[in-house]
Amino acid sequence: MTDTLRARRPGAPKVTLLTEGTYPHSHGGVSVWCDQLVGGMPDVDFQITAVTGTGQEPLAWELPSHVCAPLSVPLWGPDPVGDPPRGRRLRQLMTSYEQFLTALLDPAAEHGFGPALYELARAARDGHLAPALRTDRAVGILVDVWTRPDLAVVSARPTVHDALTATELLEHALRPLTAPPPETGVAHAVSGGLAALPGLVGARLHGVPLLLTEHGVYLRERYLGYRTGPYRWPVKALLLGFFRLLAEETYRTAALVTPGNRYNRLWEERGGADPALIRTVYNGVDPVAFPPAGPEPAAPTLSWAGRVDPIKDLQTLIQAFALVREELPEARLRLFGGTPRGGEAYREGCEKLAAGLGHGDAVTFEGRVDDIRDAYAAGNVVMLSSISEGFPFTLIEAMSCGRATVSTDVGGVREAVGDCGLVVPPREPAAMAAAALELLRDPQRRAAMGEGARLRVIEQFTLRRTVETFRSIYHELALGAAGFEAVSDERTLRTAGAGA
Repeated sequence: MTDTLRARRPGAPKVTLLTEGTYPHSHGGVSVWCDQLVGGMPDVDFQITAVTGTGQEPLAWELPSHVCAPLSVPLWGPDPVGDPPRGRRLRQLMTSYEQFLTALLDPAAEHGFGPALYELARAARDGHLAPALRTDRAVGILVDVWTRPDLAVVSARPTVHDALTATELLEHALRPLTAPPPETGVAHAVSGGLAALPGLVGARLHGVPLLLTEHGVYLRERYLGYRTGPYRWPVKALLLGFFRLLAEETYRTAALVTPGNRYNRLWEERGGADPALIRTVYNGVDPVAFPPAGPEPAAPTLSWAGRVDPIKDLQTLIQAFALVREELPEARLRLFGGTPRGGEAYREGCEKLAAGLGHGDAVTFEGRVDDIRDAYAAGNVVMLSSISEGFPFTLIEAMSCGRATVSTDVGGVREAVGDCGLVVPPREPAAMAAAALELLRDPQRRAAMGEGARLRVIEQFTLRRTVETFRSIYHELALGAAGFEAVSDERTLRTAGAGA
């Protein structure tokens, strides 16, 4: 995993994977997808720029020899070293920062987001941005901007404390701009948002085509997360403005957008992606690696697999299970999956909910399982209760294992399931319980549904198809890099003209 090794592979396509909070430092669906991608393409040289938490996260995956040691870009590690610029350069930077903030809060000024972002990126590469944003002057600029009488946010009465909080959050969010941008090959952002920042700079400076694959919709998940975030509205308005304009800039810049389902496409088109540059590529699994699960458990059991996280909405699942157990007292709920660092309070809350409903003895948190197939085999019915998903691996893996499923109607779930599983509205325990009871009481229907689900995976959602599609895309974009650079220059000219 060295650059020396890379130099010995003339002619191999080069791809820089851009990740956030996933591969290769954590487990989960997107990480599984990345591992499948690089493992299936030994003919491609991969680099990884990984946006992480502290920078101290160990590798969770063994990297193949054609993958360089990843570059970690910590959002919450030690403060970057350096000093603010001085004199004229400081004035220019603060002018760009004011333009950046104004774009986040004033719909009439949104056209200034891109130019200001790239000026901030230049300062970040020089080591000046983070130190400059930690000054009183930066805080004062934000106070001045969001107390302008013509902006809606002024009615929320933002305070100096709000400004300090928002400035700190922005400074950390912009740290990926310090990463060396890709200079050759293809940049592949495996989510929107912060991971895409180095790719945007690489496209701007070096004409490197940016490929964007969204599994879940990053912007939608930020909206969901900030609903319950511990910040006042002025802070939320600023940060959500940043994530929205960043998404739009990414959609406009991407040479190709490859959502994992058609649902994502609606968000991407609304965000400014050219419909002609959107190509849906479904996740896939190896049906040989996920064979039929075999006999069902004797006791009626619901199983679930994933990471213990609010977006998976285990509380609705536990509430639904309580309703199931009113009808089937012998029923059990088995939850398989790890708890991310920082998520311990959510898991404890779920355990307390189960106990408070009187079903703590029948709800078990099994933790991470060595073989995920055991999680699917553990249930008569496999559940998915998320409030946001892309094209979930746990669902198509369970389908490949021949298990009947009950899933929430989010993201690409309906596209995955077809008529081979039951789909219910999210956050509705009664509907989820009714669907689970329907299947638990009908073994013949469960068996037929499971057989149909496995056949659907074999026909439509195989790993081989996914890998070959992305191999073709990498070659297509690499060969078209010169043309993309010309398009990028044309976009730059149009943007400059619009802002004149």
